[in-house]
Amino acid sequence: MACSNELKKEMYDELKKYIAEVKEKNGALITVLHKGQEIFGYLPQEVQEFIAKELGLPIAKVYGVVSFYHFFSMVPKGKYPVSVCMGTACYVRGAEKVLNSIKNYLGIDVGETTEDGLFSLDALRCVGACGLAPVVLIGKDVYGKENVKDMKKILEKYRKQESK
Repeated sequence: MACSNELKKEMYDELKKYIAEVKEKNGALITVLHKGQEIFGYLPQEVQEFIAKELGLPIAKVYGVVSFYHFFSMVPKGKYPVSVCMGTACYVRGAEKVLNSIKNYLGIDVGETTEDGLFSLDALRCVGACGLAPVVLIGKDVYGKENVKDMKKILEKYRKQESK
C-alpha cells in the first residue's frame, strides 16, 4: 500500500511532533518506535533512520531494538494481524492444526500478508492465556478453545466488515 508524498509528509510530521514532546529523550527509543509503528503501520528502514536522527542515536541501535523485539515489524502488516500462539499449552492442544488451517484459508505463510492487505500471519511463542489454549489473536480480539475450531468462519467475519 503506497502512500502519497503528502500523506507520508504528514506521517513524518506527526512522528516529529511526538518526539519533540518527549521530555526525556534518553530511554525513549521503545516508546518512539511504538508511536512510529502506530503511525506508519510498520518500521521500514527510512522510518528507523528518521527516528535515529531525531533522537540522536546510531541507526544500528535503532535497528537492533526493532529486530530484537517481536512486536516491531519491518514489513507491512495486514489490517487484521493474525497471531497464533505456539507456546507449549497451545501447541499440545492443537495450535499447529489451527495455524495450518489459517495458512490454507488465507493462502499465506507465517510472516506474510494477503495480497488484499487485509491479513498478515504470525506465530508467537506465548501470549499468556494458557487457560484458553489454543489461542489466536486477530488484532486485539482473542479467540480460544472451541472458537478456533472454525477459523474460516472467524476470518470471514473480518472480510465481511470490509465489504460493508
